[in-house]
Amino acid sequence: MVTKVSDANKSLLKVNNLSVSFDTAEGSFNAVKEVNFDLKKGETLAIIGESGSGKSVTASVIMGILTCPPGRIKSGEILLDDLDILKLSDTDRRKLMGSKVAIIFQDTLSHLNPVFSVGSQIAECFEVHKNLSKKESWKRAVKLLERVRIPNSSKRAKDFPHQFSGGQRQRVMIAMALALEPDIIIADEPTTALDVTIQAKILELLGELRDERNMGLILITHDLAIAAEISDKVIVLNEGKIVEKGITKDVFINPNHGYTRQLMDSIPGKITKQKKKMSKKFSDPILEIKNISKSYDTIACDDVSFNLFPNEVLGIVGESGSGKTTISNLILRLASPSNGEILYHGKNILNFNKKDLFNYRRKVQVVFQDPYASLNPTMNIFDIISEPLVIHADFLNKKLHQSKVSDLLISVGLHPDDAIKFPHQFSGGQRQRIAIARALALNPEIIICDEAVSALDVSIQAQIIKLLLNLRNKFSLSYIFIAHDLPVVKDLADRVIVMKSGKIIEQGVTDDVFNFPKEKYTKDLLKASPSIENLIS
Repeated sequence: MVTKVSDANKSLLKVNNLSVSFDTAEGSFNAVKEVNFDLKKGETLAIIGESGSGKSVTASVIMGILTCPPGRIKSGEILLDDLDILKLSDTDRRKLMGSKVAIIFQDTLSHLNPVFSVGSQIAECFEVHKNLSKKESWKRAVKLLERVRIPNSSKRAKDFPHQFSGGQRQRVMIAMALALEPDIIIADEPTTALDVTIQAKILELLGELRDERNMGLILITHDLAIAAEISDKVIVLNEGKIVEKGITKDVFINPNHGYTRQLMDSIPGKITKQKKKMSKKFSDPILEIKNISKSYDTIACDDVSFNLFPNEVLGIVGESGSGKTTISNLILRLASPSNGEILYHGKNILNFNKKDLFNYRRKVQVVFQDPYASLNPTMNIFDIISEPLVIHADFLNKKLHQSKVSDLLISVGLHPDDAIKFPHQFSGGQRQRIAIARALALNPEIIICDEAVSALDVSIQAQIIKLLLNLRNKFSLSYIFIAHDLPVVKDLADRVIVMKSGKIIEQGVTDDVFNFPKEKYTKDLLKASPSIENLIS
């Protein structure tokens, strides 16, 4: 995307020496430390950094939605057209928010009211802030939905959030942010977990709207490639401090700070190629998928066939609805195919009796996408990891569970003492390591990773990818790695399958498919994937 570089004009927003702390049981924690930046009309500023770096806290202070306490603004000023908004009363501050500054959140389902239609939620902005009639407010809401390219907007305005796809819900959020024609939009991780093609469309839309209205855009992201695609300037946050800032191209091509260089080295697609041990191809595959199909309201999987070999990483890519997770559920026997066979060491798992299926599930494990949802918050880590050992009681003597859990924690880079802790005491990356440890408990042959790194920071992604490769070699594992993030698949997979509308449209050795794609759909996916190489070249 070609961005519009703003003229040298007066800053819309200035953040000067902002420091924010949080009250905790252990004392005061400094989340933001003397942060300074400015934003001009028509300009996009990317704020990048890992989880906990202070990105979203900074945005919440600008928007006036920081919860105080436990959050406390220790120092600084935020100038909006030379007016320090930190000195305003809550009533005066609310009048500015929406009309001057608006925000687009990451989790659309959490920020759209499920019991009201999307049209009524957008119309409410006009009714409350502009005192317009319901009829006029609705008319403007429909027009905004049309502007953000919601098809058949007059009809869809009557629909509820759950009736929209993730990308469409994000467009609804953008329409709501635009309602009062703000000078500045803050987009907080607006494309996380969206398919690469939907992500590209959302970024393109944000760029168009910025240029069309000459707005300032603050893009908060942990994805360096997205920052490279759309931003004019970038600031890099680490532990609440700005460690580097400047013109995006200058910062990314010649990073000065070690932390920025570390982030650059962690970009998927380049981090493990030199270390990857290619799998050996044996004559007999572990898993044979033969002509499987599955229908719900629509066809989710259509005549799909592929093999998985010992010690192999097989990537499956495609957009939402392409059939990736359906295949995972069929292999795990969480669903049954309408047609076809699934052979494990030559035996059709669809014919397994209860005992055979119980033993099969020992050998085929799964790591889910959301490490916050896949770990029981009421169980400590020992109970979480040892639960498979309890269920499969004949696998290991109960007296050995403690040492087994300790060994598993060490194998995923955690400490045996972590066994007494609970999930909420760990970061997202650490939780995913715990989920991997649980998947390893029964010495499986196959682990299915369903979007297992999509919600993680780039450096944590890199750590998990390296961990998965090391565990593959250590335990002779085979992986089915499902993802919409193409550079991650390029890092990890030996072979790759490209799916569209339930069908396999291309498959082959990963480097061949990525470097010499045959199908237009594959080419479109690769083209839509944000890349820092576009900035450098």
